Amino acid sequence: MVQQLGKGQNTPVTATKVRAVFVWRPGPGTPGLDASALLLGTSGRVSGDADFVFYNQPTHPSGAVGHVGKEEGAWSRDALAIDLGAIPASVDRVVLAASAHSGTFAGIRDLHLLVSDPAAEVDLVRFDIADATVETAMLAGELYRRGGAWKFRAIGQGYSTGLEGLATDFGISVSAPPPPTPQAPPARVQAPAPPAPTQQQAPPPRLNVRKPEPVSRPAAPQPSATAQQPAANRPPVRLGKVTLTKSAPKVSLGKEGITGSRMRVNLNWVQAAPGRGMLKRLMGPTDLDLCCLWELNDGSKGIVQALGNMFGSADSPPYVFLDGDDRTGANTAGENLYINLDHKSSFKRLLIFAFIYKGVTFDDAQAVVTLTPATGPELEIRLDETGGAARSCAVALVQNQGGDLTIQREVRYIKGNQEKVDQAYSWGLRWRAGTKD
Repeated sequence: MVQQLGKGQNTPVTATKVRAVFVWRPGPGTPGLDASALLLGTSGRVSGDADFVFYNQPTHPSGAVGHVGKEEGAWSRDALAIDLGAIPASVDRVVLAASAHSGTFAGIRDLHLLVSDPAAEVDLVRFDIADATVETAMLAGELYRRGGAWKFRAIGQGYSTGLEGLATDFGISVSAPPPPTPQAPPARVQAPAPPAPTQQQAPPPRLNVRKPEPVSRPAAPQPSATAQQPAANRPPVRLGKVTLTKSAPKVSLGKEGITGSRMRVNLNWVQAAPGRGMLKRLMGPTDLDLCCLWELNDGSKGIVQALGNMFGSADSPPYVFLDGDDRTGANTAGENLYINLDHKSSFKRLLIFAFIYKGVTFDDAQAVVTLTPATGPELEIRLDETGGAARSCAVALVQNQGGDLTIQREVRYIKGNQEKVDQAYSWGLRWRAGTKD
């Protein structure tokens, strides 16, 4: 039976290989959560930046600690794999931490930390993390040596300075985040367009018409004479997302350490103020659709979109699926598309794009697309160029290049619906007019 611990309590850990798993209930508006670990010596600090294991640096050089990644379902999970038998002798403690983004820990429901034995398929320890308020990072617990054996201690101390504040307290050198991209000025409002097409499945393919002060935190460990400083020529750790821009438009999933499982593609936008013009008030809320044209290596192709209830499939072709349709922008979670990277060898190319089903312009919507993998950094693409009267915007092109997937920023505005996007990228599908129920 799993042992329930409260703050400050500890218990022996007899398993050699364990997993530390943060578990919480997902839901609209729930902040994202990322697990991390710091390997500390007797000084209470890291010996170098490599002793920090997290989404942008998923494996410790010793191989003893690794970021397993996220799983999403009725419960969300983010896990770390720890081989206690392989922890370097210079390491006394493995601190288990979590950080929230797009919110605070107060918005994360039923959060708890499990320490499990994956070989025996049992949970050993559970620690419920409750009573959080404005914290954006949490030192949840630690695995520590005592007399040649390992123990787990529940801590539950928070930071309002995020992962950066927590990491720097233990000696990590953190790079400064890039400045925000300025938003483009609003453009002219377009009139409502006729119903958009949906794909008709019929071969052969042809066209037919933050940083506040900390809340509560452990006392900052003092540096010792033996603590190693990061090498002068070593770049600091990058905590933030990878933002794809005009000057740096492309990344390789392999080089970024993005592997396996599902990658979430999120589209979020803002509603224009209702008082800004009579036409906007008449048109009502802006309804953006997140869509994906897909083509597999076997020659099959199609589209995933809400229009026509073509939501796709996760575990069978096309290995891409949409989890719903936000018609108002009121859902703070936006629209989410999932790509099953376990089947990345099946993909030839994917085109992620946004379509204005109803409402005003892309300039007013200020849309942002975020790609969140199970392991590796988040990728962000801002639709921050002037779109004019365009109804569609090609956001990102995913291509299979020698077995590795690359993601390239497009942000290409297209005056027309899905059929025009097809033509612009030579997909070659058959189309017919369609509407939402």
